[in-house]
Parts: sequence; structure tokens; C-alpha cells
Amino acid sequence: MHMADALLSPGVGTTFWAGSLGVIGYCAKKLRENINEKMIPLMGILAAFIFAAQMINFTIPGTGSSGHIGGGMILVIILGPYAAFIAVASVLTVQCLFFADGGILALGCNIWNMAVYPCFIAYPLIYAPLTKGNKTPGRIMIASILSVVVALEFGALSVVLQTMFSGKTELPFTTFLVLMLPIHFAIAIGEGFITGGFVNYIRVIKPEVLDVVEGSRAFSVKKVLVSIGIVAIITGGMLSWFASTHPDGLEWSIERVYGKAVLPGYETGIIPDLRDIQEKTAILPDYNFPAGKEEKSEGAADSWPAVNAGTSFSGIIGSLMVLGLVFILGFGINAVKSKRRNMVI
Repeated sequence: MHMADALLSPGVGTTFWAGSLGVIGYCAKKLRENINEKMIPLMGILAAFIFAAQMINFTIPGTGSSGHIGGGMILVIILGPYAAFIAVASVLTVQCLFFADGGILALGCNIWNMAVYPCFIAYPLIYAPLTKGNKTPGRIMIASILSVVVALEFGALSVVLQTMFSGKTELPFTTFLVLMLPIHFAIAIGEGFITGGFVNYIRVIKPEVLDVVEGSRAFSVKKVLVSIGIVAIITGGMLSWFASTHPDGLEWSIERVYGKAVLPGYETGIIPDLRDIQEKTAILPDYNFPAGKEEKSEGAADSWPAVNAGTSFSGIIGSLMVLGLVFILGFGINAVKSKRRNMVI
């Protein structure tokens, strides 16, 4: 559900930039109150895994569309809402700047749509109440599916509203809404099963990881980092070859309304400038070497599985970038916490 700049007006884009930055600041402030030395590396490695996992689109049968996990619910279940929000924002920022996945103007909207709803609506209102005091595998699976459905449907609705407020008459509100909500409901079911399966897996092999926010039980951070890190490398480096070649839910919906999967971009104002900036920062556009992208644009047919060195390199280097960014943010927040504690003493 990565929005492109062409879907937004500068006013709507900057408004959601301000909103997302405000939430990031709030989360950083709250995170200072309960962050511990084990949460920071766990944030990093889980965010790296989500980056890799988002490279794998799964086909939605009978639609000609595909979807990928947002990962917000996995992160919030393990890390809590504040750390999870910062982790999702880090993933989306790396995707935008270095892989041209989603526009720079749209980054605020993408963070809002993919992080606010799982962290601050679906988790506290759906998942937490359903699993409180009864974290059986079945209850976790049901709560995960319902939570992802709520989060993703809110995100899809937000995309429609954001394009409407941007004055995108190419995407009439009712028609666009009728396409976006059902296809993202189907995607949410798939992500819900993945989320429940992942959380249940962690619950079996390292149940204490699920208590990292409270810090109530000790566990070996090194073993957890190594195991999830290996999964992230395999996912981004190899399993990404098997991603569906169908357009994702947003592109699919736009194509059925507009006739093409991409709307024409603005040629004046700030958006072309942002596009030029992104072209300079995106070292691996579309998760491929630049030469590989050019070859594909010249008419190379999609193949499956798409065994591609550029994709593998993108999955691995992107995961490392996310890991590094989260580490910088996490240790920065922890440093501020330590400084303030020392000043009080």
C-alpha cells in the first residue's frame, strides 16, 4: 500500500508528514520511559525482517492482484506500540529513499496508513483485549487476523480519503473505495495468518521475547538476533525471487478505475523536485540494480521465480540499512534517557 506522489496534492502530503512526525516524536518520548538494552537490537532485527518480508508479494486467488504484509501487527505484538511505530517508519523511510518504493511527499501518508492503525487502533482495541490472560495459539491466530483486517481496512480507507482530498478526480471516491476495501480485506486475511503464525512460532521457541516491553523475563538476545537475522537474509536474499508478479492491491485498484496502474505525475511545483531528489538517493530502484531496471523496462517479460542478483542484493542490503537506522534511533533515544536520568541525579 505504498502510495506514490502522483496520488497526492502537496497540501495533503505535507499535512500527513506533519502528523506522522508528531506521532514519531510522541513515540520517542514514550519509549524513553520503558526502553531497555534488549529492546533496541530486537527492534532492529525485527524491522529488518519486515523489510525483507515486504518484498514477497503473495497472489490473491481469482483477482489478478497480490499483496504483501505491512508487518505492523507483528512488530506491535512483540515490541509494543511506540517501538513498533518507529520500526515501521524506519522500514518505510529506507524503502522510499533508497529503493524508490513510495514517494517522498507520500512518505508521511504511508507511515500514517501502515503504522498508526496497527499500533494505536488494532492492537489496543482488538488484539490486546482478545488475548488478555488467554494467549492460546488459537486465540492468538484469531486476534491476529481480526487485528490485521481492522488495521488494513483503515489504511485502505485512508488512501481513498487522501486521494479524494487531493482532488484526484481520476479516482472517483465511491468506485475507488469499492475496489480498495474488498481487495485489502483479502490481503489482510493472508497477512493475518502470517502474523498469527509468526507470533505463535516465537511463542514456542522463545516465549520470553513477547515480554520484552515489560522486561519481566530474561532471555538471550544474541540467539534471537541470530535466528531472526538468518530468516531475514533468506527471505530477502532468496524467497523474494518467488514474489507474485501481479500488481499489488493499490495498483490493481487504480488500474481498474483509471485504466493504468500509475497516475501521471505533477510537472510543476514541489513534486518534480522531490522526484529528482529520490532519483538521486534511490541506489537500487524497484529493488534491483539500475541496469536491471532498464532492461526490464525495455520489454523483458516477468518470469517466476525471478532469480535476480539485484533483488537478492536489495533484500540483504536493505535489511542492513533498516537495522542500522533503527539502531541509531534506538540508541539515540536511550542516550537521551540516560542523560536526563543523570541530570536528575
